[in-house]
Amino acid sequence: MPKYEYTAVDARGVEKAGEIDTESPAAAINKLKEMGYFPTKITEAGAGHSRKSKPGAAAAKGGKKSGWQQMEIKIPGLTDRVNKKLLTIFTRQLATLIDAGLPLLRALRTLERQERNLALKKTITALAEAVEGGSTLSEAMQHHPRVFDRLYINMIRAGEAGGVLEVVLTRLSEFAEKAQKIRGKVLAASVYPCVVLTIAITILFFLMTYIVPKFQDIFKDLLEGKPLPQLTQYVMNASKLIRENVLLVVPAVVGFVVIFNILVKKVPPLTKLWDTFKLNMPAFGPMIRKVGISRFTRTLGTLISSGVPILQGLMIVKETSGNRVIADAVQRVHDSVKEGESVVRPLEASKVFPPMVVSMIDVGEETGALPEMLMKIADNYDEEVDNAVAGITSLLEPMLIVFLAVVVGVIVVALFLPLVTILQTLGGGTTT
Repeated sequence: MPKYEYTAVDARGVEKAGEIDTESPAAAINKLKEMGYFPTKITEAGAGHSRKSKPGAAAAKGGKKSGWQQMEIKIPGLTDRVNKKLLTIFTRQLATLIDAGLPLLRALRTLERQERNLALKKTITALAEAVEGGSTLSEAMQHHPRVFDRLYINMIRAGEAGGVLEVVLTRLSEFAEKAQKIRGKVLAASVYPCVVLTIAITILFFLMTYIVPKFQDIFKDLLEGKPLPQLTQYVMNASKLIRENVLLVVPAVVGFVVIFNILVKKVPPLTKLWDTFKLNMPAFGPMIRKVGISRFTRTLGTLISSGVPILQGLMIVKETSGNRVIADAVQRVHDSVKEGESVVRPLEASKVFPPMVVSMIDVGEETGALPEMLMKIADNYDEEVDNAVAGITSLLEPMLIVFLAVVVGVIVVALFLPLVTILQTLGGGTTT
């Protein structure tokens, strides 16, 4: 029979530790409760303190798993990641079950039985086993950083401390739903321009690699050594350049994009320069800035209203901002609050947040309603993001169509200019 190491407290609150022989962690918990102890941690003897014991079907029967049963194949990025939409649904369902009065462990087991996604099912199983072993839900989630980020874990911890776990879970699901809504609108708005741009590039590639060379052969025979018009010569040279270097250009462009992304992520000065450019770029800059402000205010408002201390909340917001310029501004706010000063002054000095946002935060801080004011700002900017996305979409559509028409028109004119010369030559020859 396996041994389990336990940490527990007795009725007087004195901590006890020792070993117990039983067939599973659940049985160990029951046995300790019969002894008058309240277990806080159960681990398999010899397994180390960092790993929670997992009951499993074979352990519950007192047997051991065979080698092939213990083997686990992990595909990075596939088996250990959970889709954000699935995680939002899980959060909403867990909040509903707990609000209905179900104990946390029973709620997790219920969701585990009905879950069809293997990665999420595996995660829920691990959470249930850790909770059954004496861990809190936030402690269990810390072992799955690829599924639950710091924002999620800290809000859960605050909900556990305040005894309002179902309220925090509901706020988390609402937060995730609104974030997905904004992300979905931005992606949907980018589909049409991407399709038009792809079609335009395909058409241009076909013209420059197949049609233009055929005209080049025709002109060579008919003009009999006469020079081509300058515009036509430019198009012919571009066609030749594309045909001779296409196998080099495509890998070069892909390599440049990959290297640029790596440098932007790894080199802080380049990261800040790129993020500054994104906030100030024409057309897209205002929308990116509004998305960043909405994310900042909604995340901070959700954290504070859930009971997370403001200093800790600011550090979480900094890590989840997605923009180095905004992250630096949040860091200055954190340092200011840490020194006992106001939130407003560093926000105003950053030049990232508009005066209206700074003014509303100032009012919220003075009236003691900062979380509510932050959420109002986020709702307002969500609407502005919707309008910005619609505006950019309506602007990009005609711009791309005009771009395609101009480029194709230039190629057509370049190909017909020599034909005019040829017709004039033929006409002159007929007259004589």
